[in-house]
Parts: sequence; structure tokens; C-alpha cells
Amino acid sequence: MATKPASRNYRTGLVMVLVALAMLGLGFAAVPLYRLFCQVTGYAGTTQRATEAQAIDASQFAKSAGGQTISIRFDSQVDRDLPWTFKPLQTTHTIAIGERDMALFLAVNNSDRPVTGAATFNVVPEQTGAYFNKIQCFCFTQQTLQPHQAVRMPVIYYVDPKILQDPDAKDVQQITLSYTFHEVKKQG
Repeated sequence: MATKPASRNYRTGLVMVLVALAMLGLGFAAVPLYRLFCQVTGYAGTTQRATEAQAIDASQFAKSAGGQTISIRFDSQVDRDLPWTFKPLQTTHTIAIGERDMALFLAVNNSDRPVTGAATFNVVPEQTGAYFNKIQCFCFTQQTLQPHQAVRMPVIYYVDPKILQDPDAKDVQQITLSYTFHEVKKQG
């Protein structure tokens, strides 16, 4: 016995609505899932977040790795709508792989009003993102600067010694850590 056309049309319509809802849900989930993927894998130059204990472990491993060094270059930019000056106090550091280091950036609010900014970041070459670890960074939270206030912003970081075992990253001589500050608009 054949199914009635109306029943078949109803089922097909219901399946299409469910497919459309699933696609809509995946569309909303895409950005958080992509961000999570990048954070876990270091894809697209996304750096890693590390604890103090992880930094100590890396430092112990680095001592047995022969004290190889790598150059870290710091780059800074400010979105054109943000009335700040933002720059590294030192453009490059040469560090021992696995050892902690600290870089300082200077941010100045050039306006007559309090301004809140948030930093986005990445590293190049992209394959080094999985090995560049930040223990402390101004980029983890929003920063509010009062009118004409100048602040020094630290980044405490290390390069994981496992980079020396990665055939795509072991010969990298310099990593560029780049920040861009954007204004955080008040919602209201």
C-alpha cells in the first residue's frame, strides 16, 4: 500500500525544518567551536595559556635540551577608532627555549575620557602558536585607561621546548607576537 502524498509531503517538510534548525544551530556554534579549536591546536597563530607549574616543567625540560635560543619580536597596533598609543618597550628579545621571559608594552590614553580596550593577538609563523605559552598577559582581560593615563602592560611567556621536536617548527629562528587593541564600546 502506497503512502499518501500529503503524509509524504508532511514528513519531507518536517525533515527540512529540522535540517534548517540544525544548520542554524551550527552557524551559531561555529565561532566558539573555531575559537576552541584554535586555542587547543595553536591554529592560525593562536597562542596557548599556561600556568606557573607548566612553565616550571618546561624550564626543567629545557635545561636538558641544550639551551637553544629563539628570537621573539613584538608588534603592536591600535584600531583607528581607539585613541591610544600602544607599543612594546623593547622590539625583540632573545630567549632560551623553555625559559620564562617578560615583555613590557606601554599604553597611553590620548583622549580626555576613560577608554576601555581589549587586545587581540596572534603569532607568526602560525605553526609556532601551539608552542608559544603566556602565563600572564594584559590580553586576558579588558584594560581601562583614564584620560591621558600611561601604563606599562606585562606579558610573561615562554616557548615550549616541544617546538624542537616539531619538524615544521624546529628550525624557526624568530617568532613574532602581534597585538592589536580595539575599543570596547559600552552597551546600554
